[in-house]
Amino acid sequence: MPMPKAKKLIEVALPLDAINRASAREKSIRHGHPSTLHLWWARRPLAAARAVLFSSLVEDPDDTNALPAFVAACRALPGDGPNVRREGDSPRMRLFDFIERLVKWEATTDESVMRQARALIHSATGGQPPPLWDPFAGGGSIPLEAQRLGLEAHASDLNPVAVLINKAMIEIPPRFADMPPVNPRDRGRMGVGGWRGAAGLAADVRYYGEWMRQRAFERIGQLYPRHNGETVIAWLWARTVISPNPAVNAPVPLASSFVLSKKKGRECWARPVIEGNTVRFEVTKGLPPKDEDGTMIRRQGAKCIISGASIGFDYIKREGKAGRLGAQLMAIVTQGKRGRNYHNASDEQAKIAESAKPEWRPAGEMEEGNQNVRGRMWGFRDFADLFTPRQLTALTTFSDLVHEARELAARDALGGGAGGWGLPLREGGDGARAYGEAVSVYLAFAVDKAADNLSSNCTWIESGENMRTVFARQAIPMVWDYAEANPFSQSVGCWENTYDRVVKGKSSVDPSVAGYATQADAQSYSPAVTPPPY
Repeated sequence: MPMPKAKKLIEVALPLDAINRASAREKSIRHGHPSTLHLWWARRPLAAARAVLFSSLVEDPDDTNALPAFVAACRALPGDGPNVRREGDSPRMRLFDFIERLVKWEATTDESVMRQARALIHSATGGQPPPLWDPFAGGGSIPLEAQRLGLEAHASDLNPVAVLINKAMIEIPPRFADMPPVNPRDRGRMGVGGWRGAAGLAADVRYYGEWMRQRAFERIGQLYPRHNGETVIAWLWARTVISPNPAVNAPVPLASSFVLSKKKGRECWARPVIEGNTVRFEVTKGLPPKDEDGTMIRRQGAKCIISGASIGFDYIKREGKAGRLGAQLMAIVTQGKRGRNYHNASDEQAKIAESAKPEWRPAGEMEEGNQNVRGRMWGFRDFADLFTPRQLTALTTFSDLVHEARELAARDALGGGAGGWGLPLREGGDGARAYGEAVSVYLAFAVDKAADNLSSNCTWIESGENMRTVFARQAIPMVWDYAEANPFSQSVGCWENTYDRVVKGKSSVDPSVAGYATQADAQSYSPAVTPPPY
C-alpha cells in the first residue's frame, strides 16, 4: 500500500496579503524589471508567479506526512517574523514568513534568499525538482521565476513576439553566462565581482547601443538640429485641415489643447495668432482662457479658429481619407540649464522636419473595424501613417544599424576567442556568430521601444512636462496634437533611454539554470499540461 502523501502548501494556505502587496508594488518598478525588455500586455506579476511555483513544489510542513527533512528545514528558518508572532511558532508559519521575504522585489537580487528557496524546493522534492513547461508563456513571468527557483524552464507560445521575449529572458542569458564582454572598451576590464551571470552580455548591449547612437547621428543628425543653442527635447505639432469656410480656404489647427506646461510657476501655452488666413503660435506665460484652449470640441468636431465656423467630424474624416490632413508646428521644447524651455515655432525647424525622405516604409494595413485602432476612420490606414517622415527615417536608420551592430559584435567576439565563428543562435550555437545575434536581439527590442516613442500618436503631458508613448493604453488612439521626440537628446523618448531600459531589464534575469523557448501550438503537446487559469 503506497504511503500517503502530504498536501502541497498551495492546497492548504498562503500569505496572500503579502503576495498581493508585492505584486501591486511591481507596477511602479520601471528600472531593472524584466518587463522593460519588451511590452507585453498580459504579463503576470513576478511575485505571484514566484509564490505559486514555490508553494506548488513544497509541502505543507505541518502535514503529518511531510518529508522529515523538509520539516526540519522549515524549523530551521528564522522564527521572528510577523506570521510566527501573530499565529504562533510552527513550521508552516516560519515558511509563511520566508515566503513574505521571497516575494519581495528585492529578493530577486538577494542570492541568500534565492539560495534558501532552492534548498527548500530541493528538500521537498527529494533532491529531484521537476522541470517546468508553460505552453502559454506570453510575457514569460512563469518560466522566468521557475528558472530563478532552480527549475529547468520550458516556454512555448504561438505568438512569435512572446517566443522572442522568452528566449531573451530564459534561453539566451544561460548560454553566455559568466562571459566577459567582447567590446574593446570593456573587454580587459573586470566588472564588480567579475563578469557574473549576464553582466558581460549587458555591458555589450550597452556598448553597441551607444555605438548605434553615434553612427545614427552621423547619418541623420542634420534632421535634429539644436534650437537657440539648446538641445531640442520635442517638437509639438497640431494636425490641420482645410477650413470648410470658403472665405478662409486655408489649413487650420486641430488641437485638443494649447497648453504646454501646467507646472506651478512654469505655466505657459501656445497662443494662436491670426494673421489674415494664416495662424501662427506664440509661447505665452500663464494658461489660456477656458473657452480658448484648443479647437477640438468633444463629441462635436472642431471649430475654425479663423472664422469660428464649425468643422464636423464627418468633414474631417472625408478630408483625412482623401489624404488632406496636414500638421503645423506649435512650439519647440528644449533642455535648458534649469529645466524645460518653450520656444515659438520656427519655419526653419519645420522645413528641416519636412525635408526627411525615408528610404523605407512599413507595409501593412491596420485592422479595419477594430475599435482599438482609431486612426483608420480618419485616413490613417497603413502602419506607416502613424509616423512622420523624420520618424520613419530615424527608425529605419536604427533598424539598419542593428544588423551592423550584430556583425561588429560577432567580429569582436571572434577576436576575443568566443569559441570560433560557430553555429547561429537558432541552431544552438554559442560561438561568435551566435553571440553577435544575441546582442542584436536586445538591440532590436530597443528599436521596438523607439517605435513606441517616435510616433505621431505620442502626446505631450503638460503636468509633468514629458511625453506619453503610443501605448499608454492597450489601443492606438487618434491623436490631434502630438509630440515628436528627439532620439539624440538625453530626455524623453531618446535612444539612450530605450537601450538603457533594455540593459537594465536584461540584467535582472537569472542565467544560472538552462531555459528553452519555442514557438508551438499547445495542442501539439501530450500530455496537455497548462498553468492556471487555463
